[in-house]
Amino acid sequence: MSGIKARLDAISAIINYKPQHPPLNFSETKPTEVFGCNVFNEKVMRDRLPKAVFKSLKKTIELGAKLDPTIADVVANAMKDWAIERGATHFTHVFYPLTGLTAEKHDAFLVPNGGGSAIAEFSGTMLIQGEPDASSFPSGGLRTTFEARGYTAWDVTSPAYILENPNGTFLCIPTVFLSWTGEALDKKTPLLRASQALNKQAKRVLKLFGVETKLPVVSYAGPEQEYFLIDRNFVFARPDLLIAGRTLFGAKPAKGQEFEDQYFGVIPRRVLSFMMEVERELYKLGVPVKTRHNEVAPSQFEIAPIYESGNLATDHNQMVMTVMRTVAKRYGMVCLLHEKPFAGINGSGKHLNYSIGNAELGSLFDPGETPHENAQFLVFCAAAVRAVHKYSTLLRATVASASNDHRLGANEAPPAIMSVYLGEQLTDVFEQIKKGKVESSKQKGVMNIGVDTLPPLPRDPGDRNRTSPFAFTGNRFEFRAVGSSMSIAGSQVALNTMMAESLDYIASEIEKATKGDAAKLNKAVQTVIQKIVKEHDAIVFNGDGYSEAWHKEAAKRGLPNLKTTPEALPVLSSPEVIELFTKYGVFSEAEVKSREEIYLEQYCKTVITEANLVVRMSKTIIFPAAMRYQNELAATCANLKAIGHDFKMVTLEDVTAKLRDLQVKTAKLEKLLDHKAKSTLDEATTLCNKVLPAMLDVRAVADALESVVADDLWSLPSYQEMLFIR
Repeated sequence: MSGIKARLDAISAIINYKPQHPPLNFSETKPTEVFGCNVFNEKVMRDRLPKAVFKSLKKTIELGAKLDPTIADVVANAMKDWAIERGATHFTHVFYPLTGLTAEKHDAFLVPNGGGSAIAEFSGTMLIQGEPDASSFPSGGLRTTFEARGYTAWDVTSPAYILENPNGTFLCIPTVFLSWTGEALDKKTPLLRASQALNKQAKRVLKLFGVETKLPVVSYAGPEQEYFLIDRNFVFARPDLLIAGRTLFGAKPAKGQEFEDQYFGVIPRRVLSFMMEVERELYKLGVPVKTRHNEVAPSQFEIAPIYESGNLATDHNQMVMTVMRTVAKRYGMVCLLHEKPFAGINGSGKHLNYSIGNAELGSLFDPGETPHENAQFLVFCAAAVRAVHKYSTLLRATVASASNDHRLGANEAPPAIMSVYLGEQLTDVFEQIKKGKVESSKQKGVMNIGVDTLPPLPRDPGDRNRTSPFAFTGNRFEFRAVGSSMSIAGSQVALNTMMAESLDYIASEIEKATKGDAAKLNKAVQTVIQKIVKEHDAIVFNGDGYSEAWHKEAAKRGLPNLKTTPEALPVLSSPEVIELFTKYGVFSEAEVKSREEIYLEQYCKTVITEANLVVRMSKTIIFPAAMRYQNELAATCANLKAIGHDFKMVTLEDVTAKLRDLQVKTAKLEKLLDHKAKSTLDEATTLCNKVLPAMLDVRAVADALESVVADDLWSLPSYQEMLFIR
């Protein structure tokens, strides 16, 4: 393959790639012995803590009881000894600021004792509370730059763990992050608040059915993480991938994903080695990763865990992203978590499997064998339908970002129109309820495969719908609109609070109707479900969410279609959303409005960064390459003319016209960037409606030039190289 030196060097490095480290000896330790070995988990606590302290701590973790501060010193000492035994020299309070990333500040255990030596110190106060600088994190006006004080506070429900590095280890303590005045500056605090609200209202409903449970009712989450793996050498040769995480230029290759040969295909050897090491590192951290496979697009893959409580799943997903990025470097690759790193092929999402329940009750979204007879399930399912219909714009806003805008609505992701897929069986049951009489529900069948040696396979009563943003999948809902780089906390905060409000409504309606008389329960339940179905069944759609017909139908049903981030984010400061969050103590009004401001700022910064990259790459990489080719063509024409050939070169005229077009469109984009905005929303709207289209105009010309300019003059690694050379 031809190409200039940078590209040839990159390809040569891939062809001659050798692992930087010796292979892991997986036979040394069983996976069951590895799992959780770096976690200060229940087994470690039981072994190291006094019985009374262990019982008190377990009560807080499992039952949500208040933490007894008197045990902090004992726990801290045990945690310190355990960590030091595993080689730790430092500890850090890990927190999740509104950047969506993981943050940490390391402090040493060692403290000079004045005699020329040092002692290891870690008190209960150090465990419970830290004080990182809060001035440089996004606050959306909650804090000014000169107000720097912020606090981290230990989240006892998410276990501490050890992170390994080639030169040592350190202790990580999951925490919430608050301002000096108590406002939440992070993703975790609102999630814990929303979980409390959900628990309270879910237990009210369960009590009406005579169901008691000691354990809190929590949300469960299982995020399916999609990502791309690209050789590092290509990334270093692409300023757009390096800085923006996505390609801002790139002509379509001759082959993309149309052969459908990548999905579930044989995993390439280097990629499989990467996956195996990622899984081993995650096992050590107690992350229950289960599934790995090739995704639809070339060089795209997926890792998925088993269900966990929502708070722990959120922390674990942050670990997954961190570990994948770190391990990828060991294999000479870069893990791209951007939602749309390559145009023309599928982007990456993070399907959030969501349910509510606990270890005693199981999933409250489990219909059992006869959903039409399971009133409790129907109540919780109806609550979800009502919640999504009533707060669909809020749910859409939780997945709004500059990067996810490129993915939502394309054929690899659900549309920006929120809808609920219930499947044939449940839709039929709800239709019967709507008519006032429920007699049966469609049952599972058996598939006749027609091969005698194969066993009969059970068939579910309904198919799956991959185009629905919020699809029922048997005992949970799958929210498919979350972007691959996003924290799953935001969507869970919304879902938990929406569910709390719906369950509150249902409990209040049933309580009013029954007035404590259990004999009236069945009728009251049927009445409230029937009312919900009649008022909110517009949100239920079992068809093709990608079709143009659905967009028209959704508009008729009055379902919002907030296609872009500037359209979606203002929902956060709407009266109904503020009322929802403040009523259940999840956010104060100031905290809600700060999120809108922060996410709009992030949108603006992202688009401006990308636009500046487009201008620079156009001027310094693409234009010079095309100009050199133009000179070569012009010289060829001149030489031919000198020997008497009157040769008209169409390619020269084409390249010249495209060069002129590139200059004009780049200048237009540059001028658009020099604008004044009245507000952050105004800035975001201008960037969305004017700057992004102008960027695409520049790209269209540049990609057309890539298709005609001599390959040895083009310095940017091509889609063909990046996606198919592994």
